[in-house]
Amino acid sequence: MKNILLSCILLFVHLFLGAQIITEDLIKKHITVLSSDEMEGRKAGTQGIEKAARYIENEFQKIGLNKFDGLSTYRQEFNEKGLALFNVIGVIEGKSKKDEFIVISAHYDHLGINKNGNGDVIYNGANDNASGVAAVLALAKYFSKMKTNERSILFVAFTAEEMGLLGSNYFGGEINPKKIIAGINIEMIGKQSPFGPKTAWITGYNKSTFGEIIKKNLEGSNYKVYPDPYLNFNLFFRSDNASLARLGVPAHTFSTSPMDKDLDYHKVTDEVNTLEIYTIAETIKAIAKGTSSIINGTDTPSRVNLNKK
Repeated sequence: MKNILLSCILLFVHLFLGAQIITEDLIKKHITVLSSDEMEGRKAGTQGIEKAARYIENEFQKIGLNKFDGLSTYRQEFNEKGLALFNVIGVIEGKSKKDEFIVISAHYDHLGINKNGNGDVIYNGANDNASGVAAVLALAKYFSKMKTNERSILFVAFTAEEMGLLGSNYFGGEINPKKIIAGINIEMIGKQSPFGPKTAWITGYNKSTFGEIIKKNLEGSNYKVYPDPYLNFNLFFRSDNASLARLGVPAHTFSTSPMDKDLDYHKVTDEVNTLEIYTIAETIKAIAKGTSSIINGTDTPSRVNLNKK
């Protein structure tokens, strides 16, 4: 009886604070800025992505996130393909398990400008993936207010995903994967899931117990998660979660977008006015609630099994 009562209280707290902190106004503001023409499509190595990085850094600073692993700024800099690249990383240090890390991530780059086009030539990337970055920023604010993280949380905006997961691959080479308990990657959550309202799908669902933990934590809420319905697209290996999953980390991607029907995917029409802000906000709240037991150290997902079909 006591356990049921405690679960109900915790659910209420998460839902109440989630509604107070993860608001539609906040989400729309982040996406509007990051997908504006001023960002010039956020292609890695351009001035546009520099502007996006500064916005993310400023938000990390306002939230009060710490720097990562001895870095003097929020940037993890490296060079690849002749480009000066950088991930943007902020940290909330854990309490009793501060040497165990949860990665909450999204890529902040996109496709830039179509120099051979006419009219609208900017790939604004509102859904792909300003929506994911908005989620990372909102979750950073949420967990900084909650102060329930026994484990440390790394909030990471990866660069150059569109060039072949360059940012997440570099990050994976710089960390000890045994210390990474889970990777929570967020990609394209701006449109209603094929499973209906208040649902999301998770890539590689059966490759670890991550998805089942999320499902358990969402019991009693109106939100549900499902396995990736687009197995022929091989999405588990096409987003930044793959860079950690290949190291054995239970790293998975949340998404809502109907990949087979999204007419704006990698088009200049991927703009903020095509998105469902309510869907984004509800999904972020569900991610916060669904991952809560991993963040607070109660649950530990099994290591990813890449051989399991």
